[in-house]
Amino acid sequence: MPAITLTHHAFIGTELALSWGDGTESFVSFKKLRESCPCAVCQGEPDALGRVVKPTVVHTEKSFQLLHLTQIGGYALSATWADGHSSGIYTFTLLRSL
Repeated sequence: MPAITLTHHAFIGTELALSWGDGTESFVSFKKLRESCPCAVCQGEPDALGRVVKPTVVHTEKSFQLLHLTQIGGYALSATWADGHSSGIYTFTLLRSL
């Protein structure tokens, strides 16, 4: 399977527009993007026995205001949100699935 490549990203209103190497485009709302944050603070992490307890995450209006994206290598984007949250690393595979 060929690698997923991101050729361009831009903010359009309250959505993230993504252009992919295969010529397709996708749009993800900031709300869906934030609610899908893959970090341990948002999704939990396994304990010593492998159990994952998903934490309760409380969002505010600022939680859905995307301020900045930084590309991480050739595989992911890191988001910075207006409420200060910035630990989520969104792989291109995850972004395509959203």
